[in-house]
Amino acid sequence: MPAYTFEALDTQGQLRRGVMEADTAKAARSLLRTQALVPLVVEPVAAGTAASDGTGPRAGLFTPRVFNATRLAIWTRQLAGLVSSGLPLERALTALTDEAEDEKQRNLVAALRAEVNAGATFARALARHPREFSDIYTAVIGAGEHSGHLGGVLDRLADDLEERQALKAKLIGAALYPAIVTLVAIGIVLFLVAYVVPQVANVFAGTKRALPFLTVAMLALSDLVRSYGWALLLAIVAVAVGGRLALRNARVREKFDAAWLTLPLVGRLARGYNAARFASTLAMLAGAGVPILKALQAAAETLSNRAMRADALDALVLVREGAPLASALAQKKRFPGLLGMFARLGEQTGQLPVMLQRAAVQLSTEVQRRAMALATILEPLLIVAMGAVVMLIVLAVLLPIIQLNQFVK
Repeated sequence: MPAYTFEALDTQGQLRRGVMEADTAKAARSLLRTQALVPLVVEPVAAGTAASDGTGPRAGLFTPRVFNATRLAIWTRQLAGLVSSGLPLERALTALTDEAEDEKQRNLVAALRAEVNAGATFARALARHPREFSDIYTAVIGAGEHSGHLGGVLDRLADDLEERQALKAKLIGAALYPAIVTLVAIGIVLFLVAYVVPQVANVFAGTKRALPFLTVAMLALSDLVRSYGWALLLAIVAVAVGGRLALRNARVREKFDAAWLTLPLVGRLARGYNAARFASTLAMLAGAGVPILKALQAAAETLSNRAMRADALDALVLVREGAPLASALAQKKRFPGLLGMFARLGEQTGQLPVMLQRAAVQLSTEVQRRAMALATILEPLLIVAMGAVVMLIVLAVLLPIIQLNQFVK
């Protein structure tokens, strides 16, 4: 039975909005009238409102998503709890529709419920909203429906979403303080160079004495910033935009990502983060019953590093030709050896999803440890660097004063 969103007036003249199911729009209006409501707008959720609200495939580029990563994890956990408790999927979606936080979310869940009631599988209903539900999400749900263990698969999917969010939050938290310190330091230095140094230099302009080299260099830097500051800023923006456009080329992006992995500290972090994400996704898909080739293809698409994605696709070709997964991954040196080792143990014991999940946990733990260690080192280094720059500026200001004082004596 299709779902319809409505706007109607009650007996007090108050505007009421909601979602209801009916065979046709005319039937929906009749149902509203039986509830002493005057229908103003009645529209089908799946065809009209979902697309216009940003949940359909024709949603605009800048239209916000209904489910961000956190909301999607919470919603998946709620749905998993309802389905695992024995509630039919249609009733579980009805309950989530009633408990939706906002109108867009209510409309989206109502559209999913209407499509399931019309006979579509849940995975097919999700696939009609690609902006909200990724191909991996849909594939896992489809595998759960096919195996008859949708509740357990939803639980595993919610765990994966929550673990991914936790890892991302810890990495952002580790990088936040150094980023703030860097921005504050740049702002202070620019203020001192562009405003304070010229003011002090004017005091010694009429002394006709040679200024110290440090002061002369700082004045030249100050003139450069004041005269060509906007040009330098525009040049930096142009370089950034040009680099961004260049990275849209697949070949350039792959070479850049490959070079990024060779960096001393952040390179290892990038390798570990991508490998953990790859292992976690592959474990979830394999555990849900998705064929290994399809699971490898989907897991490779989750890699943000194009060089590692190319290696994963090469490993997919090797597996398709008959090579074991562990052997295929071991040939790709960008993936940590830990991943290949756990894959080999999983293949030998017949517990590949379990072993891949353990590898993902160990890799994510190592990434968190390295990120926190790097942040711990960066914080004092940034403070020391900021202090050194400020000290140079202060010395450039004080040296002429000291020189003048000695001349007076």
